[in-house]
Amino acid sequence: MAMQAKIYLVGTGPGAADLLTVKAQRLLHTADVIVYDRLVSDEIIEQIPQGIARIYVGKETGRHPVPQDEINHLLASLASGESRTIVRLKGGDPFVFGRGSEEALYLAERGIPFEVVPGVTAAVACAAYAGIPLTHRGLSRGVHIVTGHCQNNEPLELDWQKLADPERTIVVYMGLANLERICRKLIAAGLAPETPIAVVENGTTTRQRHCISTLIHISEQVVRHNMRAPVMIVIGRVVSLAGTLDWFIPALAGEADALHKEGRAYV
Repeated sequence: MAMQAKIYLVGTGPGAADLLTVKAQRLLHTADVIVYDRLVSDEIIEQIPQGIARIYVGKETGRHPVPQDEINHLLASLASGESRTIVRLKGGDPFVFGRGSEEALYLAERGIPFEVVPGVTAAVACAAYAGIPLTHRGLSRGVHIVTGHCQNNEPLELDWQKLADPERTIVVYMGLANLERICRKLIAAGLAPETPIAVVENGTTTRQRHCISTLIHISEQVVRHNMRAPVMIVIGRVVSLAGTLDWFIPALAGEADALHKEGRAYV
């Protein structure tokens, strides 16, 4: 019996190529076709060997060159006919605000074999690379992970009363455009205006920048520093540790990447 094509929904993590899982790395080099998103970093795309077909389906807020329905159909079409390995690369983890579950459901309903390869979750990694633990004894007993963006430009409505818990950390994906509204709503729901907040741009990569302030002042700081998407927003008392635990130096990471490309060791 002929082997059927298989689709791998692969998380590439937050951007740094050396945070790829071993399985993701292997699939990059053994795939027949790779379908990838805008949030998959150039450093990772550069690792795909010559000869492997690449299909870009990148999407940006307010601009959708390839609608999700068409991406679903594309994956199903690629899996028809001959046996081959199709890798669907997604930034972060496929099942954390990556719409991977929608694609998996589409494939499952059509009997198309698939596997999910988890990626290092961007919420955890971007915070860690800014020196912020999402939980810490005495500062945070849990984490809320939410999206700061709604489909079709609808108003952002979250359970603000539930989120405004000083005992928990809030991590917001895709929230830059609604940052001022998010801060205002959290303050109105009872979170202290001086609650620490971090906005991490291009987390874990050589282009990482982060801005640390308070709920009441962060919006003006982000404008002043011209912060751009993609960003991860971290809110809560754990952000106060960033100044002490900020270990990552993007410039040194860039030097290490260059040495790797030259095949030279470094310490």
